[in-house]
Amino acid sequence: MDFLGSKRVLIVLVILVSAAVLVQSMQPPNGKQPPKPPNGQQPPKPPNGEHPLKPPHGEHPLKPPHGEHPPQPPNSKQPLKPPNGEHPTKPPNGEQPPQPTNSKQPLKPPGGNQPPKPPNGKQPLEPPNGKQPPKPPNGKQPPNIKVCYAKKSPCFGKQVQCPQECPSASPTDKTAKMCYLNCDSPICKAECKSPKPNCNGPGSACQDPRFIGGDGIVFYFHGKKNEYFSLVSDPNLQINARFIGVRPEGRTKDNTWIQALGLLFDSKSFSLEASKASTWVDEINHLKFTYNGEELIIPESHLSTWESPDNAIIVERTSNKNSVLVTLLGVVEISVNVVPVTKEDDRIHNYQLPSDDCFAHLEVQFRFFDLSSNVEGVLGRTYQPDFKNPAKPGIAMPVLGGEHKYRTTSLFSADCTACVFTQPSKLDQTDSSVMDYGMLDCTGHSFGGNGIVCRK
Repeated sequence: MDFLGSKRVLIVLVILVSAAVLVQSMQPPNGKQPPKPPNGQQPPKPPNGEHPLKPPHGEHPLKPPHGEHPPQPPNSKQPLKPPNGEHPTKPPNGEQPPQPTNSKQPLKPPGGNQPPKPPNGKQPLEPPNGKQPPKPPNGKQPPNIKVCYAKKSPCFGKQVQCPQECPSASPTDKTAKMCYLNCDSPICKAECKSPKPNCNGPGSACQDPRFIGGDGIVFYFHGKKNEYFSLVSDPNLQINARFIGVRPEGRTKDNTWIQALGLLFDSKSFSLEASKASTWVDEINHLKFTYNGEELIIPESHLSTWESPDNAIIVERTSNKNSVLVTLLGVVEISVNVVPVTKEDDRIHNYQLPSDDCFAHLEVQFRFFDLSSNVEGVLGRTYQPDFKNPAKPGIAMPVLGGEHKYRTTSLFSADCTACVFTQPSKLDQTDSSVMDYGMLDCTGHSFGGNGIVCRK
């Protein structure tokens, strides 16, 4: 029994010693704590944003040196901060850096410029008459807007858009038609026409000379060579013409052409003429101009323009040479072209022209805006409301006389017996400069019989 008891005691001692050895092996040597990470750095965080395991014994990890923040996990939406707490470099020109790719805001344009407005913007330019003109195709400039200046027209003051067939009143293409507003149209329509005179249209004077009156009737007025005649005489406008011509052997009348025009208006004068030429050359300019007695030099190029100092009269070349459009604002437009008498015309009509003169002359067409009902002149009389043209229909060359009524002493005289032009200095300055002479009372009851002269 004593032997068995001693054996049990020995086993217990062996177990206790083994347990003590095991416990001792689990302790650090000398009883020290486990070493800390080198440099005191915080171990990197695990991916996927998970939190690292807490260190043993509930200790807190040390903060990184210099106040640095550990890098964010890769799935974070915030951009990484630069090391050492520095701020990122500012972009040039003060531009803002682009937003993150998942941002809903659009990127701002560089330079602070505003992005272009969308094409369907609701702020168009204000059109005339409150109507919006259609937008032109291909980004072209919008068509020109024409204004009617004829005070007696129902279209007066209206602004009308030019058609697409002729969108400009001054086309850069020499062969293109120009836009003009037909104030005589009951619908105030803008139309297309050639920039050169239409010798078959109303208000024209061409050839030797063949007129078409305001009533649309064709007539001839021969006049006499080297003399002056009033084409239009109105209280505010006088237009005279110088005739040149030749009398063939065995004939009693001259064959004549209009060589020059002289305008009187507002105490001013303007002239244009075709210079003499022995032979015709298209590349040579044959047009000359004067304003108040001084010669004008207008560059020989298409659309070259001259304006008077008060902008009352404008001269625009409709070709490089020999064609112009003269505009006296609110009064008249004159399309002018210089042409010679051709050898074919000479042969057909037996003009018997001399060899040293091709008789360069003017083809003209007038558009009037403010004629009175008492207008006079070879052409002007056909614009009277009650004018009855004596030209007999069906006659090949209806000739109207009146040389004695319309002859003037010079290109700038208004001394014909039928002339009604009056210089502004002779008008009653208390009256309005715009007067409807067709409404005057010539009985003398309204004006006491003073200061009014009525002619028919």
